[in-house]
Amino acid sequence: MSKRQSKYLDSLLAEGLPSAVEDPTGPSGSGQASVPVEPPPLSASAQTFASPRETTLLGRESALARIATGEVKQITQLNLDPSRVRIWTGNARHQASLSEATCSDLIEAILAEGGQKVPAIVRRVSDDPDHDYEVIAGTRRHFAIAWLRANNYPDMAFLAQVQNLDDESAFRLADIENRARKDVSDFERARNYRDALTNHYGGRQNRMAERLRLSKGWLSKMLAVANLPDWAVDAFASPADIQLKGCYPLAQHLSTLGSSADKGHVELLTATRQEAERLAKDQTLRRLNGLPGIQAAEVIKKLLNPQPKAQLEDLLFACDSEHGRRALSVLSANRNGVTVRLHAGSGASRDELAEMLRVALAHLEAQGKLAAS
Repeated sequence: MSKRQSKYLDSLLAEGLPSAVEDPTGPSGSGQASVPVEPPPLSASAQTFASPRETTLLGRESALARIATGEVKQITQLNLDPSRVRIWTGNARHQASLSEATCSDLIEAILAEGGQKVPAIVRRVSDDPDHDYEVIAGTRRHFAIAWLRANNYPDMAFLAQVQNLDDESAFRLADIENRARKDVSDFERARNYRDALTNHYGGRQNRMAERLRLSKGWLSKMLAVANLPDWAVDAFASPADIQLKGCYPLAQHLSTLGSSADKGHVELLTATRQEAERLAKDQTLRRLNGLPGIQAAEVIKKLLNPQPKAQLEDLLFACDSEHGRRALSVLSANRNGVTVRLHAGSGASRDELAEMLRVALAHLEAQGKLAAS
């Protein structure tokens, strides 16, 4: 029997059973705690006639019986080095979106509390020499601790509970936690459900809905949003902007166009894709120049009603406001000058328009359109 197990059993058999046992020793400075064990109350007659020694023996027998039946379980919490812990690929969170800015609230809370208080859920791995565990739930906590260790807090430890889980159980546990997280978008969850449908449920939506205790109709809508083509996803300022309520009609529309051989549908799908590519370029320019992205509602509106190709080809450059309305267009550029139109009612401020003009001129110069002017 290991030293840790021996201490745990000694605590259960000791008189006046303690509520928990902590072992601060170990290679990683981890703590180990047991679930409180309370003996059942003695009957009135037993209390009358039982001696203190008999009472202690009854408590020991009760504790041993509860261990034998599995009623009492030992919960292990470890303080880990986050560099030795990888992220499970089945987690819904979009890892690329984690940054100091998106996790600033958590980082500040950990510093204020003197460390991580809520443990993450991890499981052991044996197929990776660079990692000992993988995170099932708690990827933001993992990022925050890793960031703090790299930024002046090298002693910060990643607090985690170790659980023995298969992939399907791990997926369900992570999903339960993510449902309560407002910073996990519908699109992240939708893509996660799509992967899990194949990996864990053999493509059977009804079985998946039953295991996750979800509405079959709601799950079907989430899977439809998950199937949005990447070119449509790129049209949004961020995947976090893709929410079920607004994007399900768009997903249905694009699915109908994509599965049809009708000439009109094919042309409309082509125009929609061109509109999405234009929006993606606009979003990138706005992001690089510190301008707010075009709002999701306006992106959806433009993808459902794309501009005719001829109108797009007439413009050398165009930029929309964050409300999705056209704010600035470059109509021509030649030796006589550059013709720019500022559109009324775009909602863009003067500073935004000035920044758009600067971006437009830089774009024309990069394209060689200002060489003759």
